[in-house]
Amino acid sequence: MSDFNISFYSLLIQQFIANERIVHIKADTILFQEKDPVDYIYLLMSGNLALGRHHIKGKEFILKILKDEEIIIEYQLFKDNPSYHFFVKTLSDCELLKIKREQFEEYLLNDKKLLASLTSWLSTRYLKAQMKCQDLIINGKKGGLYSMLIRLANSYGVRTEDGILIDLILTHQELANLTFGTREVVQRLLKELREDGIISYENQKFIIKDMSHLKKEVDCQHCPIEICGVN
Repeated sequence: MSDFNISFYSLLIQQFIANERIVHIKADTILFQEKDPVDYIYLLMSGNLALGRHHIKGKEFILKILKDEEIIIEYQLFKDNPSYHFFVKTLSDCELLKIKREQFEEYLLNDKKLLASLTSWLSTRYLKAQMKCQDLIINGKKGGLYSMLIRLANSYGVRTEDGILIDLILTHQELANLTFGTREVVQRLLKELREDGIISYENQKFIIKDMSHLKKEVDCQHCPIEICGVN
């Protein structure tokens, strides 16, 4: 997480922790849906969340996964009667600070330091979204999967004797939702990676055994971790 992102999160915590409510949400709970009116922004204090969209045909797409110390602002700022553009659901038990939208926006407009920090945070998010689009468009389904495994390792990776453990429970369907593919295609590609000794999969967690292979296949640009993640 970048210094600017930490600063933005920390400034919000310092300003609102004393007067706003901390809520505890159980795993597999919808925090809000697409097109719901925006009453609050949220600070994720602990736990994991998925943000995405439901296609008209019923398929679910996960755009990003958020964990500890993240800010959830999924609407057009300073717009009258805004609505959320995505849904958010909990992947684990979560602790969140709820901040009223009007108070948040008023605080932004009256604090130049916070507004500058927000600008930096938003620019990082923009670059991250552009890089994800690049990976999926240029590299196709296989490269998109490889890129997502790299991003997951950057966000959730733990080094072990066997390789880099992605310390997040993920089903094949959830990984397909993250890469905008189908479960069948993802399963086939993962099987090839397992047979080639590039990854392993145990207890719904992946271990990347040969990261250099994945990076070579997607022509990795070695972006900083704050750009190359799933958040």
